[in-house]
Order: sequence, then C-alpha cells, then structure tokens
Amino acid sequence: MVPSKKMNFDFQLIIGSNSPRRQSLMRNAGFEFTVRSIPVEETYPLHLPAMEIAEYLARKKAAAHKPVKPGEVVLTADTVVILGDKVLEKPRNNDQAIDMLRKLSGCSHKVVTGVVLLDSNQEKAFSETTAVTFNVLQDHEIQYYVENYKPLDKAGSYGIQEWIGLIGVKSISGSYFNVVGLPVHRVYRELLDFT
Repeated sequence: MVPSKKMNFDFQLIIGSNSPRRQSLMRNAGFEFTVRSIPVEETYPLHLPAMEIAEYLARKKAAAHKPVKPGEVVLTADTVVILGDKVLEKPRNNDQAIDMLRKLSGCSHKVVTGVVLLDSNQEKAFSETTAVTFNVLQDHEIQYYVENYKPLDKAGSYGIQEWIGLIGVKSISGSYFNVVGLPVHRVYRELLDFT
C-alpha cells in the first residue's frame, strides 16, 4: 500500500538497488516502487575516511541515474562495515568471509549506510551508523554459517537477519534495519521533507 498523498508521497519512487533486503524493507514499510539498478563500479578514493565511504558510493550510484525524470525520486544506498578504521567489504570467496568473521568475533564494529535521494531538482545525502557487538564465535560456527548461508554478497561477510546474527550478535546500538541494509525510519522522514 502506498503511503497516502496527504503525506505528500505523490511521486514515483525508484529504488536504484538490486538488494533484495532493501527492497523487502521498503515494501514492508508500505512503499510501492520500481527497481532501476544501474551497475556502478564500487570504488572510492583511498584517502577517503572510512565513515564517508558509504555516502560516497551512494552518491556515485545516484549519479548514474541523472537526469531524473520529473515526478520521480531515485533512492540509492550503500552499506559498509567498519572495524577500527578498516572497511570490511564484500568477501571475494569463502576463505575471505571466514577471515572477516574471525576478525569480527568478540569485537564491536560500525555499520554505516549512506543514502541518496535524487529528483529532477535536488539531491539529499545522509548516513546512519549502528554499532554491533559480536560474541566470541567458534570456528565451527563461522564455517557452518559461511558454508550454509553464502554471505559473499554482504559487506563484512554477514547478514544480521540470518543465523549468525541470531546466535552471534551480543548487542546493537542504533537501527537494526540499518544493519540489514537501509535505515527505513530515516528514509521515511527524509522523504517527507524532500518532497
């Protein structure tokens, strides 16, 4: 169900992401949208501070959609996992996924999602940060998760909504849904102000 026009959601929302998690979150929040994902190389300047990378990549994805047709709002996003000052990107293979999870085991890290809203007249970018703490993970738990859940499409090699989150996450501070891939509460408020 589309949020009513009295809340000023009188535009065609375009989700510029193939992420099934982001699409599911937006659908569950009552948005109707069209998916229009344009492949973008997810690279960033090496000197960029880790906390700015997610928003930089979301802007890069948004730029691929320019120009935006009148009456459309494009939403793009990117999520990064930061341990210390190091970004843990999507793993290239199972061995790298296992190594990342060993590093996250027993530690706290940050999950940052950068979001861009773009229409024919304006662009708004913002980020949300959630702190996540893992219990100490045993090697057999890490191996089981990687082999059965194949987290190669996930920053930091894990999905908090999956088995590893259920048994391994000790605490979070901030938005749970931000860790899943989109701070929907903030997106909703920003869309209210954007239109």
